[in-house]
Amino acid sequence: MTMKINSLSNKNEKVLVTGGAGYVGSVLIEKLLINGYDVRVLDLMLFGAQGLEKVKDKCEIIKGDIRDYELLDKYLEGITHVIHLAAISNDPCSDLDPELTKQVNFEATKKLVELSKKKNVKRFIYASSSSVYGVKEMDNVTEELSLEPLTIYSETKMWSEDIVKKANDDNFTTVIVRPATVCGYSPKMRLDLTVNILTDHAVNKKKITVFGGDQKRPNIHIQDITDYYVALLSIEKEKIAGEIFNAGYENHTVMEIAKMVKGVAGDVEIEVTNTKDNRSYHISSEKIKNVLALSPKYTINDAIKEVKDAFDKGFIVYPAISIYKNIDRMKEIGL
Repeated sequence: MTMKINSLSNKNEKVLVTGGAGYVGSVLIEKLLINGYDVRVLDLMLFGAQGLEKVKDKCEIIKGDIRDYELLDKYLEGITHVIHLAAISNDPCSDLDPELTKQVNFEATKKLVELSKKKNVKRFIYASSSSVYGVKEMDNVTEELSLEPLTIYSETKMWSEDIVKKANDDNFTTVIVRPATVCGYSPKMRLDLTVNILTDHAVNKKKITVFGGDQKRPNIHIQDITDYYVALLSIEKEKIAGEIFNAGYENHTVMEIAKMVKGVAGDVEIEVTNTKDNRSYHISSEKIKNVLALSPKYTINDAIKEVKDAFDKGFIVYPAISIYKNIDRMKEIGL
């Protein structure tokens, strides 16, 4: 299901999506095309380009590294909007090589912002992460609270946010989104995200191993977060300029999610084991709802059913290959 806004008003808008062949990008690109945008994708394709198979003849796809600044300068030509998704995503991958993480997640973002302003890009949407808050005791973690990142991944997201926010001016509108953990099916699937991996184990192993279980994990369905990115391209700039928005929906513990998965998958054993990772993330998404009228239409249960259905129909190859898990793929190619 895709959200259509108004393609007639978008015919002169050209959007560059960095990381557009990834898990979120593969769903987003199709929506941008449906909404009438001219789309250019820039992605290193470390995880393949299978997610863009349906749209490869409808948009411009560039295989390239966002650390190649000459390449950035070239392919920002004619761009009116940037959606910056490209990053070394998640803590385990970032911990493999902290220096590489800094180069990709922070230094390249800084240069992309600089070059975007130089090329007269009108709007810059930055995908940060709700992990920048660290561990908070309060029930409602809002955008006004201090940032206490616990890992190099969340640190680089925080540093980049500062660059993006400061770049906002009358001619260059920037907005930062702090998504919860994304879940649900994508043609470029990831099985290293909480809801998706628990569903994988339930369907294919008939056993879910829960590490700890009391940690809270906010989630958002992939259809909702991609709808938000599309909407941010056309919302009045006065509402978003220099702003930061959490984007989540359901804050549940890992054990609660496991029980939801069991409810969909059926006869599944849940095994609990100890963990040193007791980090909890729980965010409020009231601001994006109240200011921009953006609210989720999908649930965790929807995501679980989608992923299970994808396995049942053979859309996801099993045993799972490395492209479904970022850290496995990065180790495989020696990053």
